[in-house]
Amino acid sequence: YTRNMVTGASTADAVIILIDVSKVKLREDGGVDLLIQTKRHSTIAHLLQIEHVIVAVNKMDLVNYDQTVYERIIAAYRSFADQLGLKDVTAIPLSALTGDNVVDASENMAWYQGPTLIELLESLTVYDEAHEEPLRFPVQLVARHNGHEANDFRGYMGRIEAGKVRRGDKLTVQPGGQSATVKDILVLNASLEEASAGQSVTILLDEYLDISRGDMLVCADKPATLLKNVVADVCWLSEEPLDTRRKYWLKHTTRQVAARVTRIETLLDVNTQEQREGDGLKLNDIARIHVTVQQPLAADDYAHIRSTGSFILIDEVTHQTVAAGMISLPA
Repeated sequence: YTRNMVTGASTADAVIILIDVSKVKLREDGGVDLLIQTKRHSTIAHLLQIEHVIVAVNKMDLVNYDQTVYERIIAAYRSFADQLGLKDVTAIPLSALTGDNVVDASENMAWYQGPTLIELLESLTVYDEAHEEPLRFPVQLVARHNGHEANDFRGYMGRIEAGKVRRGDKLTVQPGGQSATVKDILVLNASLEEASAGQSVTILLDEYLDISRGDMLVCADKPATLLKNVVADVCWLSEEPLDTRRKYWLKHTTRQVAARVTRIETLLDVNTQEQREGDGLKLNDIARIHVTVQQPLAADDYAHIRSTGSFILIDEVTHQTVAAGMISLPA
């Protein structure tokens, strides 16, 4: 479940944490023991900086729609959420089997006066901050019309991950450092004056430069940070444990480079949220690690730009994704 959670939530704006009321331990002292999976998924939501967290307490029909049971569970979850630093947490009691509070308000839980699950989802406000960030355009493909003639059409194809680009903009090519000027922006058979985050376009430059897949066009006065030593929070997704003696492939935007994990700084205890020393990583572990890459990455802090602040590690033998990472830059 953790692997699916990381993959699915990496581009999410909201997450539903589903708590099965029948599997929660209600202690005699009034406390509640949440499942470790609930805590792990909430921790991942925090690491991925998902803005909206909805806690859905399901199978309320099994406890006769008892308000006290619901409130005890939510009190325990909010205490854990405060430890994590989750801010926008909304709770809702429901029964998926009977449909209570899923689409229509529950007649069995008149004590709950909040929105149904569907109403809550439809009311969420999502703000796309990527448009306000400086330009980040990882090159996916270099397009040419007629072979390799020096004066041939040369367009750089890709998806704008952050910011905007306009004709005449001054850009920098990273990691090479060359300067460039935007000549035109193409989409299908049209030419655009401006394009922004989320659009897939072809950018033409005034200059003829040696640019290839994996390079990134960035705002000249606000470039990304070039890194050869990466500090990141990772979730280990492989059944094979980390081997610091091995080389892995690190895939960052459209760039793939050889990498080695040189240090495990801390290992997170999901249950207590305590950081401790660790000498290895196994399936579902969450840790802060140091990675050395063979060629520099043009990266941002994950907190500012998700797409250029994240990466995956790939086993060079099996080609399986073994970890997902969120980059942390020095303050």
